[in-house]
Amino acid sequence: MTDKIFELYQKRNTVIVFRPIGGDNVINELLRLLDTDVSKTEDFIFQYSNFVTELYINGTSNLSEYILKAVLESDNLYTFLMTEGKTPDSNMNNCLMNELQFFQELSQLTPEDFMEELEYDGFLPRWEVSDVDIAGSFFERMRFINHYGFGKWTKSNMFILRENEIMPVEHPDKQRLSELYGYERERQAVIKNTLALLDGKPAQNVLLYGDAGTGKSSTIKAIVNEYADKGLRLIEIKKEQLRNIPDITDEISGNPLKFIIFIDDLSFSAGEDGFGALKAMLEGSVSAGSENMAIYATSNRRHLVRERFSDREGDDVHRNDTMQENLSLSARFGLRVNFSRPDKKNYISIVKELAKSDGIDMTEEELSLRAEQFAVSSGNGRSPRTARQFVDMLLSEK
Repeated sequence: MTDKIFELYQKRNTVIVFRPIGGDNVINELLRLLDTDVSKTEDFIFQYSNFVTELYINGTSNLSEYILKAVLESDNLYTFLMTEGKTPDSNMNNCLMNELQFFQELSQLTPEDFMEELEYDGFLPRWEVSDVDIAGSFFERMRFINHYGFGKWTKSNMFILRENEIMPVEHPDKQRLSELYGYERERQAVIKNTLALLDGKPAQNVLLYGDAGTGKSSTIKAIVNEYADKGLRLIEIKKEQLRNIPDITDEISGNPLKFIIFIDDLSFSAGEDGFGALKAMLEGSVSAGSENMAIYATSNRRHLVRERFSDREGDDVHRNDTMQENLSLSARFGLRVNFSRPDKKNYISIVKELAKSDGIDMTEEELSLRAEQFAVSSGNGRSPRTARQFVDMLLSEK
C-alpha cells in the first residue's frame, strides 16, 4: 500500500459530516478498495473490479465528476443544520473542511495509484479523473440550496409515497407548458398561485375540476417541470394515503424547497376514510410548518363528496348539516379552476397546434374533418386527450 493510499485509508474513518455518503455504492466500493491488501492479488483484483463495475453502472467512467456530484447531492449533517437555520460551530466547520479535502483527494485517485505495487500484468478496466473543486462547488451549491435541494430531493422533481416513505420517481412525466394547448386562462391562474408559493408569499390550495381528459393533471405536472430549477417539487399521494399528510408535512417542514402535494382524481363517498384528514389539512390544523407547501388536487367533480340518497333522509336540521358538510370540502380549496370540455372550435384549434408541432402535413379541412370523426368514433368526445390521441394516430400512419 502506497503512502497516498494509506493516508486516505486512515482519513476515511474520520468522516462524520458526510457519513451518510458511505452508503453510496460507488464510494463504498472505493473505500473497500483502499482497505484491500494489494499483495493479495486475487482479492485486490476482485475488489478493484467491483469498484469499477459500480462506477460504470452509474453511467460514467469519470471518478472525479461522480464524487463531486455525490458530495453536492448528499444528505449531510452540515446542509441539514443550515437549512434548519442553525449555525455549525467552529469544530464542525473544521470537520467539514477536512472532509471536503478528503473527498477532493479521493476524487483524484487514478488506476496507477493502485497498480504501483500490484504484481499483475493482465488487463484491468480503467477510469478517468478531471479537475474539480469540491469545496468551492459545495459552498456555491449551498448559496442556491433553495433551488437545488439536497439528498433525495436532488434525484427527481416528482415523488411518490411508497410504504410510508417518500421516493423519487425515476422516470417522471417530462411534459412542459409549451406542449399544452388551450385553457390559457385556467392554466395562468394555477401558474400565478405556484409562483406565489415559490416567492414565499401566501399560496392557495388548488382544486382543478372538470371533465376527464381536459389536462388537469398535465397542467400540474407541466408546471412542476417548468419551475423545478426554481426549487419546486411534487409529491403525489393516493386518496388512501391522505392519513399520511401529517408525516409528510413534518418531513418537509423547514426544507428550503417548495412542495406541491398532488392528489389526482379525488372524490369521496360520504364518511369515507381520508375525508377528515384532508379537511383538517385544508383548514391548516394539521401542521403549522407548511408554509413551503400547497395541496393541488384534480377531480371530475366540483363537489368532492358523492351524495347518497340516505343523506336526504332525516329531519331538516340533520339533512342540511350533512349536505353542508359534504359540500364544504371543495370550498376549502382557496382556488378552484374549472376545466370543461372544449367546444368544436377550441377542440379543432388544439388539434391544429398539436399537428403543427408534430409536423403533420394535411389540409386544414381534412384535419378538422378527421379530428371530428375520431372524437365521435373513439367514444371519448372532444378533449385535449382525444386531440393528442388523434394526432398520435396520424403519426403512426406516416
